[in-house]
Amino acid sequence: MKSLASLGSLVYSTDAGRMCPDCRHPLLQCVCKQIDASRVLGDGAVRVQRETKGRGGKAVTVVRGLPLDATALAEVGKKLKAACGSGGTVKDGLVEVQGDHVERVMAWLQVQGYKPKRVGG
Repeated sequence: MKSLASLGSLVYSTDAGRMCPDCRHPLLQCVCKQIDASRVLGDGAVRVQRETKGRGGKAVTVVRGLPLDATALAEVGKKLKAACGSGGTVKDGLVEVQGDHVERVMAWLQVQGYKPKRVGG
């Protein structure tokens, strides 16, 4: 029995077209994207911190470690931004809320059942 790694890197098939090099399925039926979307990011320890580094002196409240998948994290980010009345983004497993809203974010997370920790000063 040959392993997938020993078969080489299949990138195109005349039957199915372009192939995913990781799961070896046609791109339209690739299961890698589904696995990545359902993967839970974070380590379960919710950390809230205020950052200004690399943002031109503007403060941003960053939430790390929420044990949620990508879609649920986006929903929590949307609710957090609405609760703080400001903008922000969700990327790479982080929720960023524009402005210094550490206390408000921590209170909101506690109401939702998380145990947030304030980190970084």
